Amino acid sequence: MENTNEFEHFDVVSDDSDHHFGGSNNGKCFNDSKSEVQKSIVKEWKILEQNLPDSIYVRVYERRIDMMRAVIVGAAGTPYHDGLFFFDIMFPSDYPRNPPKLYFHSFGYRQNPNLYKNGRVCLSLLNTWHGRKKEKWDPSESTMLQVLLSIQALVLNEKPFFNEPGAVPSEKKSRAYNENVFLSTCITSFHLLQRPPRNFEAFVGDHFRRRAFPILAACAAYASGRVEVGYYGCELRVSMVQVSRSFKERMVVLYPKLLEAFRRNGASLEGLGEQLEVASEESENKNGGKKKQWRNKSRGVLKKIVEKIKKAFRRNKIGKS
Repeated sequence: MENTNEFEHFDVVSDDSDHHFGGSNNGKCFNDSKSEVQKSIVKEWKILEQNLPDSIYVRVYERRIDMMRAVIVGAAGTPYHDGLFFFDIMFPSDYPRNPPKLYFHSFGYRQNPNLYKNGRVCLSLLNTWHGRKKEKWDPSESTMLQVLLSIQALVLNEKPFFNEPGAVPSEKKSRAYNENVFLSTCITSFHLLQRPPRNFEAFVGDHFRRRAFPILAACAAYASGRVEVGYYGCELRVSMVQVSRSFKERMVVLYPKLLEAFRRNGASLEGLGEQLEVASEESENKNGGKKKQWRNKSRGVLKKIVEKIKKAFRRNKIGKS
């Protein structure tokens, strides 16, 4: 994952006006600089400042020490790759006796069994989901960094379908779930470009300028069935897979909107087509051909599209260097 230049992983800012918990009166409890709660939060700041990985960024507020905002960059090898996932955080007035409260910026999409449309985050470490004692919040040991790393590793993972309690083991259902996750990740990326969270405007713009080309290339690779959704760039996982009709149809509609949004943001997209042309199963089977025959035909058509994108991507990288 490319690092975003000139954007600190941890920083103190003044504008807390769009924070989800900004209307809370909780901040009045932190006026005393000698309070144990405030000391605990300042300790959290130091831990985050010194230990954040490349894929997590945090902003804390000088006027509201009880609040912070974090963004996690979706990891390669997951259907969340190249997406940005924002969380607003508030420390309770009895912190660290009780864990922090989190709100996920979902834009109305259910992107994970642990992340709800209303912003609720279900995690044992936050005491918002059941779990063994050692998995729950421990006032003497648990930290905000641990919460963020848990979301990154355990929630935004390779196969989020299996996070659902009681999910029947099914790779087919898991692949279908990943299709929807990738679509919603692309859609929320579009929304983030239109209205980035405060104090992250430069970060959002720079991130999607850098990642626009591979995101669109992944759209084409997934729609063609050349790569299983979530594994673009992971060459060991390249293989022809069956793609649902609804995924292809939705991707054909979404692709030009994303391309235009990335272009307006200043991304270099030379060589990419304006439209994502994906042959439909119906048109290729109109003469009564078998499903196997359809797959062989679509492979040839879409392979040309993907190869064109790959060549353009290579030219783009060479030009930049």
